[in-house]
Order: sequence, then C-alpha cells, then structure tokens
Amino acid sequence: MYTDLGRAPGRLADLPVVDHERFWAANTLTDNQVLTGPLSNGLVFRSGGTTGTPKFAVYTHEEWRTFTAAFGRGIAAAGVRTGDRVANLFYAGDLYASFSFVSRSLEQAAPAVLELQLGGRLPVAALASPITDFAVTVLAGLPTTVLALAEHLVMAGRTLPHVRLILFGGELFFADQQPLVAAAFPNAVIGSLGYASVDAGLLGCPTGGEDTRVHRVFTPETVVEILDETTGQPITGAGQPGKIVLTNLTRRLLPILRYPVGDRAEWVDPDAGLFRLLGRSEEGARVGPVALQLTELQEVVAAADHDGRISGVQVVLRHLAGRDQLVLRLVAGGPGLDTLAEAVRKQLDADRPLFADQVATDAIHPLAVEWIGASELAVNPRTGKQLRLVDERTA
Repeated sequence: MYTDLGRAPGRLADLPVVDHERFWAANTLTDNQVLTGPLSNGLVFRSGGTTGTPKFAVYTHEEWRTFTAAFGRGIAAAGVRTGDRVANLFYAGDLYASFSFVSRSLEQAAPAVLELQLGGRLPVAALASPITDFAVTVLAGLPTTVLALAEHLVMAGRTLPHVRLILFGGELFFADQQPLVAAAFPNAVIGSLGYASVDAGLLGCPTGGEDTRVHRVFTPETVVEILDETTGQPITGAGQPGKIVLTNLTRRLLPILRYPVGDRAEWVDPDAGLFRLLGRSEEGARVGPVALQLTELQEVVAAADHDGRISGVQVVLRHLAGRDQLVLRLVAGGPGLDTLAEAVRKQLDADRPLFADQVATDAIHPLAVEWIGASELAVNPRTGKQLRLVDERTA
C-alpha cells in the first residue's frame, strides 16, 4: 500500500491509514506480504476480538520484552504496590496473549508482587478459594470474570474486604456493573490495568485517576493519533471524538504504522498525551431502519434504573415473523422487575422517538427485556470477553 507514495514521506500523516481488510489478507502463513523477516525466535498469538476472522500477530522475543516492560511501568502507575498479592484472572492458551502478557508485565513491573496464576477458565467457586486463602489484594482480569466472581460471592452472602484494587483490561468497566462489584469487594477501587491489544501492541498507560477511561500515550514506544471520522484528518484539540490510529515504534517484524485499533477516543490533554476512550469505533446496532449506538442504549438503561439495580447490559438482535427485534438482556434480581422493564421501554421511547414510531407502524418489534444473572451473559467462547452485542439474525 506504500508503493504509490512516490517518495519517502516527510511526516507520519503523509502515510495512508492501514486498510484492515487488505492488511490482514496479506498477513498469511504462506507468501506473507507484511512480515519483514522469517517466523522464528519469537511468539505467535491470535486476535479475534468479538467478531470477524481471527488474526495472527507475531513478536520477536526482544519486541515482547520491550512490550511487557513498558506495560509493567503502567501497572505500577495503576496502583500496584510492593507486597501486593495479585490474582491473574486472564485467559491463557489457544494462542491467546493476555494471561502470559500480564504475567510477564507483572514480573517486570517495579513493585515486587506475589502473583497467583489462576486464569479465567476456572469455575468462580474454584477461584474464590485461593483468592481467600492467600488474602489476595489485587484482582487483574476481564470485567466479565470479576462480575461472575462478585455475583457468586454475593449469592453466597460473602465479601472479600482484603481485595483493595481491581484492575481490568480487554473491555471497559461500565458504571452499571460497579454496584455488584462493590457489594462483593467493599474496599476495592476499580482501575484500568492498561490499554493494549495483541495486534497493535501498546496503546495507553493507566493514569490511576477516577475516570478509568483516561490513559496516557506510551512514550517513546508509540505514536497515537485521533482522526476525525469524516475527514480522516488528525484531531489536535481536546474534546473532539475520533477514531484511534496507532504507530508502534518498537515493532519491526510486523510493522504497525497508522493502524486503526477499532476504538474511539478524545484528547483530554494533547500536550500531555492524555486521551479518554469512548467505546468501539463501529459499535452500534441497526434494528430495521433505526440505527442505535450501544453507548446510547447503556445511557437509556442507566436513566431508567434510578436505584442502580442493573449491573450488566447485553444487546441482542433477533429477527422474528419478518421483523427485527431489539432485546436488552439485563442483570438484576429481586421484586419489581416488570416495573423496571417498563421504565426502560419508556425511556427508550422518550430518548429515541424514531424507535417508537417504527414499533407503532409494525416495522419492528417492541423492545424486549430479559432478566438474567451475570454468569449468563454471552461471552466470546475463546477469549472470555463479554459480548456487548449478540446478533442472532441469519440471512
């Protein structure tokens, strides 16, 4: 994709933004057109995200050491202290990177810690025992795993007050999930472990602030750009949303130059390299003719849930009797759920009148609400990440 440039670019912005489809189509096991050297003396991982065809990413051992050392600095910034006992609840195996990545980063972090390599595939009852026995002070894992563990503890009438810090990665921790976590871990602060992906590499260092979406650019290892989603031009001022494009300055075997990472963000302080994550760049649902952003649906639920009873939201799309249907799978229990479901429906109608109009004309089904437990939320079967959107429609 660089053959048509005609000359060496004078600035990064002169390079084209990577086309995902072309990039990964060229990154094949045979006749690879992306790698700059042979597949040897390194590591191979697979990144499939929540949708799409799995992609393979490779690192030399030196690149992996650089990657984990930088991320280890971020773990220290996230609040891990010398003497902490850290439960690693991420996923391992099947070419998945997060468990080994977090373990190596903990090893290279400045604070000396004790790591419990528990993983994320154990039943929550099996996780609870060693976390209790070793008086673990820090949990590191996907929000999905932490929520399932919290639900187990609450249902058993237990709390773990010795857990002081919960560090999450791989997906955002939403406000509606925090009451359940607080009930199980009353002394814990929730924070970002850091922002990274196996395909792009380092993305953002945690700041330890109250807003867990705010991260700092890993300097000097990376260059982060936020591009206007209409013009494609770099955004230089604070407060304007755009899509994140990353250039990794430490990877040579699989170069990452102006690579769209699939997330949206806005600069908080461009000079300091601070940015706030705003969700997926293509995260939305279309129900018949009505386009809805998943963040909008989160806001609808939060506005209707005055007592903070709902601790999880999953959007499901179905097609029944010739019409699309929007389903909200909500995590909550106790009496009065029918009343709460009706409040959610009314809030959606108020916030998005077009949805109500299409229901009135029988173009789409009315909103359906399903009440479930946290462990019933659909997850990616390989990575364990919670799916924010489940499309059950078939052509």
